Amino acid sequence: MADFGLSFGFPVPGGVRTAGGWQLSWPGCAVMGIVNVTPDSFSDGGRGAEAALLHARQLLLGGALVLDIGGESTRPGAPAVDAATELDRVRPVIRGLAGSGAVISIDTMKPEVAAAALGAGAHLVNDVSGLRDTRMRAVCAERGAPACIMHMQGEPRTMQLAPHYGDVVTEVFGFLAAQAELALAAGVPGVLLDPGIGFGKTPQHNLALLRALPQLTARPWPVLVGGSRKKFLAALSGEPQGSADSRDAASLALHLHAARAGTAMVRVHDARGHALALRVQAALEGA
Repeated sequence: MADFGLSFGFPVPGGVRTAGGWQLSWPGCAVMGIVNVTPDSFSDGGRGAEAALLHARQLLLGGALVLDIGGESTRPGAPAVDAATELDRVRPVIRGLAGSGAVISIDTMKPEVAAAALGAGAHLVNDVSGLRDTRMRAVCAERGAPACIMHMQGEPRTMQLAPHYGDVVTEVFGFLAAQAELALAAGVPGVLLDPGIGFGKTPQHNLALLRALPQLTARPWPVLVGGSRKKFLAALSGEPQGSADSRDAASLALHLHAARAGTAMVRVHDARGHALALRVQAALEGA
């Protein structure tokens, strides 16, 4: 079982103060729980702040190490929302989790939202646009917050219209490595790399990336995989007509594969199911 870690420029729940800043480390594959505070997310939209807080606490009890709070849906075809609306959704949830012991991630593409969320108590920035915006790198560096860098071809409204690559593994993994180097050079204290399953990819692209995960996890940075309840899993499992939550078993299979390939963290809806399964897998591997 591998040990993974992230560096922070400020105290973080579970973190240890070192000469290089605050370090959060964990053995094996950890769970990031999804908290959508949106009316239109593909799996669990329509949740307001009070319901989101209850759900977040349930995820923590279920074994989540990190809670990923999002106020703008990034499902295929999702319309953009303005920064003020996004902040109105996420800030009460972040503040409501103060003192809970949660490591809080803000899921946003907007530097101004990231800055305000970090000011409200978030610890980590999860940027599905991959820190392409130099202002986002500056926010993370100035606040001492690590970032999750995800690959997405296009943007949510158009990403699934006609995704194409010459070599999806080379292009996606190359992008992530390049963005990691740029982020660290800009002063971001640490990064997680996410290949962006389902974000501007066909099912064949997703499978190619998942099969090639050992190439990404062999690099110097911890890797996050988020395949939870994605639509392509329905076709793989043979249940194309099921609801999003009917894909939990398929999601679990995907994420156990990711863990065996050396992934540091998985982003999921069902935190308890994943935490239990990952513990059993670790035991079977002798860790």
